[in-house]
Amino acid sequence: MALSKQQIAQRIARELKDGWYVNLGIGIPTLVANYIPEGVNVTLQSENGLLGMGPFPTEEKVDADLINAGKQTVTMLPGSVLFNSSDSFAMIRGGHMDLTVLGAMEIDQNGDIANWKIPGKMVKGMGGAMDLVAGTENIIVAMTHANKHGQSKLLKQCSLPLTGRTCIKRVVTDLAYLTIENGAFVLRELAPGVSIEEVKSLTDGDLVVANDVSEMTF
Repeated sequence: MALSKQQIAQRIARELKDGWYVNLGIGIPTLVANYIPEGVNVTLQSENGLLGMGPFPTEEKVDADLINAGKQTVTMLPGSVLFNSSDSFAMIRGGHMDLTVLGAMEIDQNGDIANWKIPGKMVKGMGGAMDLVAGTENIIVAMTHANKHGQSKLLKQCSLPLTGRTCIKRVVTDLAYLTIENGAFVLRELAPGVSIEEVKSLTDGDLVVANDVSEMTF
């Protein structure tokens, strides 16, 4: 059974380490803020100028002026700070993020990522993804394994305009947790009820099955 968006975020949250500074991209990555493990203290950064972002607010705590980069309302934790975009991107470009979590339309077995534009479709702008993949060595991609037409999004080579090259090493999809090593996807964990054969059939890129593949737990 495929994971929900919330379960993808929950699995990624288990990768967080105490003391890290973490940027959460638009889409599924924003949900990671709701699943930070107990006892793990991380500082979440939003590229529109917020350091110390908390989980999504309950209805009575919504502040329409307090938003993340995806224009969703968020909360601020004690000690949080607000600043302008130039300071925010100085943090990102200066390599001060310990982890970035991004969504993607495509990734490939070389670690390339495409997540900002589909040719012929209107886009508001490329956003900060290109800065994030260039300024952060530790990146996790959160995405569905296939598009709405059932076509693989884990490819031999990206077909869409690239956001960055050879920068992705880990991905959590609705079917599996994989690493990218030596020009191939390596299957590490399966979503509950998902078979190795199902992952193989929906992975266009070269796939290596690790000897110790396990089932995700939540």
